[in-house]
Amino acid sequence: MEKEIINVLEKIRPYIQRDGGDVEFVKVDENGVVTVRMLGACTDCMALDSTLKEGIEATLIEEVPGVTQVVLDVF
Repeated sequence: MEKEIINVLEKIRPYIQRDGGDVEFVKVDENGVVTVRMLGACTDCMALDSTLKEGIEATLIEEVPGVTQVVLDVF
């Protein structure tokens, strides 16, 4: 599952990078919860929640069987 998640994130990244941000895969747990780290302009973006839920999460759930949720890495 991890490889599939990374492949999907690689397809999404150019759109996020276009606005000065980036996304990085951190981990996936046994319940299908994917943890990502948002970088660059995404860290202070007002649209972060919608990018995460309506963009990244929706795409991963649709394209990778077993993904149930996407959450942010808090570091």
